[in-house]
Amino acid sequence: MSTNACSNVFAGLDWAVHTHAVCVIDTTGAVLERFEIAHDREGLSELMRRLARLGARVRIAIERPSGLIVDALVEAAHHVFPIHPNAVKASRPRYRSHGAKSDASDAYLLADLLRTDGHRWRELSPQSDSIRALRALVRSRDDLVSTRVALGNQLRSQLEAFWPGAACIFCDITSPIGLAFLQRYPSPTSAARLSEAALRRFCRSQHYSGRRSPAELLARLNSATAGLAGPLATDAAGQLVRSMVAVLQPLVEQIAELTRRIERFVESPPDGQIIMSFPRAGRVCAAQILAELGDVRERFPTLDQLAAEAGAVPVTYQSGKTPSVAFRWACNHRLRQAITCLADNSRHANEWAHAIYAAARARGCDHPHAIRILARAWLRVIWRAWTDRTPYDPARHLGALKLVSDEQG
Repeated sequence: MSTNACSNVFAGLDWAVHTHAVCVIDTTGAVLERFEIAHDREGLSELMRRLARLGARVRIAIERPSGLIVDALVEAAHHVFPIHPNAVKASRPRYRSHGAKSDASDAYLLADLLRTDGHRWRELSPQSDSIRALRALVRSRDDLVSTRVALGNQLRSQLEAFWPGAACIFCDITSPIGLAFLQRYPSPTSAARLSEAALRRFCRSQHYSGRRSPAELLARLNSATAGLAGPLATDAAGQLVRSMVAVLQPLVEQIAELTRRIERFVESPPDGQIIMSFPRAGRVCAAQILAELGDVRERFPTLDQLAAEAGAVPVTYQSGKTPSVAFRWACNHRLRQAITCLADNSRHANEWAHAIYAAARARGCDHPHAIRILARAWLRVIWRAWTDRTPYDPARHLGALKLVSDEQG
């Protein structure tokens, strides 16, 4: 097929774990080619060769906006259109009445949706190399933190079953000092003769900077409910604790290393300085926002599109005269978590943010709802600063200035 014919073909790629189905159709919806590629180097090369035969820049639809194949397609100058899985799911009844599903049929569905409704989907623009690097670091750290939380909950559950005191002696059992304590004292038997002096030496060796004295920590340990497990069960549980600690310690160290690297990395790009200029944004939170926001301004030409992507606005349904508002589940969950984190932190340092949060609570909103309302308000400011490429300036924030004026008046 000639290069000039590339505008008359549409491709759909159904993403899977090991293999990906591809379907190519023409302007009438007729299938020109079907094939599968493996999720490896040879499969990716085969995909690029086949697409090159179709034309220099092929329009291709896919259900996800990121990943190795997506990056490769964008770098090869193809037109990539991500279509949300909910839109694909809702479109299946247009093509078949039964509930059966296959990768090949979904690949055709994606291609045909691009053919018939291409004006509805926005082409994916390539992010800069620095944004892609930052996104990889941030998402990897977030995934490791989720793993740490899950393992920490498992460890706490194990301790509460046979040694509750060890679960509450330090505020966070997955902190370096909490894990060091459990490594040294994995069971009540090993800590039976622990004295205040010994605990003081241990805290000093771990550079403990908490406000509680060794006497208070020891009281916490001894005042908790005693476990009822027998000697054999206690020894077995202690061995399990030691095993989980052995898994958690390097995990916590790698999270700390990634955190340090992210904090250094986010200071370099100009957009990083813009996001960090907001109250209590911090480096990690700013990096999380920037990693999902990116540096391609065309992705979010309007504030409403960014707010919907961040899940900061609800979904409105209306049937006749009966409207209803529901929580927005379909969104970029990483961006929503980062934006709400910034909003929650900012209300402690910014009067305008605190006033919006307090007003929402006064109307009867619970804490998560009030934080989302505040996040929506901050998104308006963030979008403007990001679009104009200027850091946040409280002196130009009209909402904050009006609040100060009303208080003074």
